[in-house]
Amino acid sequence: MTVPSLKGAAVGRGIGIGLMYGLWKPRVLGAWHVPASGPVIMAVNHSHNIDGPMLMGTAPRPVHFLIKKEAFVGPLGAFLTGIGQVQVDRTTADRTAIGNALGVLENGGVLGIFPEGTRGEGDFASLRAGLAYFAVRSGAPIVPVAVLGSTERRGRLIRQLPPLRSRVDLVFGEAFQAGDGTGRRTRKALDEATVRVQERLTVHLKDAKRLTGR
Repeated sequence: MTVPSLKGAAVGRGIGIGLMYGLWKPRVLGAWHVPASGPVIMAVNHSHNIDGPMLMGTAPRPVHFLIKKEAFVGPLGAFLTGIGQVQVDRTTADRTAIGNALGVLENGGVLGIFPEGTRGEGDFASLRAGLAYFAVRSGAPIVPVAVLGSTERRGRLIRQLPPLRSRVDLVFGEAFQAGDGTGRRTRKALDEATVRVQERLTVHLKDAKRLTGR
């Protein structure tokens, strides 16, 4: 198993910063909630393909995202691997991806997850159990992140992206533990943790919308 490169993720963060602040006007709120060191899981709502790069360019630490294997083709695949991202096969229990993701956390890194599993309404309405598993297994705290403004309007030059120089809000919430404190990893414990996580993420998204007026 080869743990994704922290140096690569730092390079990816630098690229993300250039993109975010060069193309849009990001407003970052609550970044101080992210622990300055140690393992962290960032749980991000997902309504646009650009949400991941937007977070990479605004988070206070480099992020290793779990990204579907379909994106790892040709030059893009080599680039994603080079910047420390984690390839995952969503159709099966991908043991390699699980090991790599846990390796990121064991090395004190930041793991980024779209807990809805795929791009949707971005409202955390449907969560997969993977987020709770990583959190309970590693003991890493979860920081909820709301990306707001990436789908409100379409750009005139590039229709698939938000308008250039438009404002995008990224709101980081208070870190919390997914487990119940017992360390149990049974199916029942993971199901309970998933419900607990979904409740916290949904509340954070509502608070973020109220805070930003979106």
